[in-house]
Amino acid sequence: MSNPTRRGPGRPRKLPAGQQRALVLAAARRVFARAGLRAATIEEVAQRAGVTRQAVYEQFGDKNALFDAVILALMEELNVLFGTPPELAAELDDAAWIRAHFGQVLGYLAQHPDSGLLVQEAIRTRDPVLSQIRLRLTGVYVEALQQRFALRGVQLGRAAEALITMAVGMAEALNSMSWRGEPPDTETLIDVLTEFAVGGLTALTVGAPELLNKLR
Repeated sequence: MSNPTRRGPGRPRKLPAGQQRALVLAAARRVFARAGLRAATIEEVAQRAGVTRQAVYEQFGDKNALFDAVILALMEELNVLFGTPPELAAELDDAAWIRAHFGQVLGYLAQHPDSGLLVQEAIRTRDPVLSQIRLRLTGVYVEALQQRFALRGVQLGRAAEALITMAVGMAEALNSMSWRGEPPDTETLIDVLTEFAVGGLTALTVGAPELLNKLR
């Protein structure tokens, strides 16, 4: 009876494609967060993942496609976390309700700095994947804001889209800022964003209803 063939000592076992892909994405996430798209290399990603450069190319094609895959995976995670807004919570005032939204996002980014750096890099490079996911999440929150004000008999119309778009832009800008000296803590940033957002809502619905009508 013949003995089964054994691999020689030190010969690496080829990992299944799915496991290789997961290792490469995890490694690329760290590399792109640290170095950015331009300075990152496939070689460093492969070394961190424990696979060959050829394996990375076979899985993703090139560095830009790998970056897109990393951003898509991150955005899908964020979509799971933030893609369903908190309940309308009519008992909460607008400031508390809006603060809960900003607190979710900025709190997560504060606890996961690599994710924040990746979002910054996706904004800087105008990554199309980020734009697609941003549109999806914006639509969800626009609907939630419209429903909240509809309970009071106020139809925000397109004003909801304008306000949510500005709120997202402010959050991204603050997350991307290079502060002189020690940056503010996350709670302070959440408070600032909340005050701006609530101020915009109050200005449109109370102080300038004629402008709100033009946006509808």
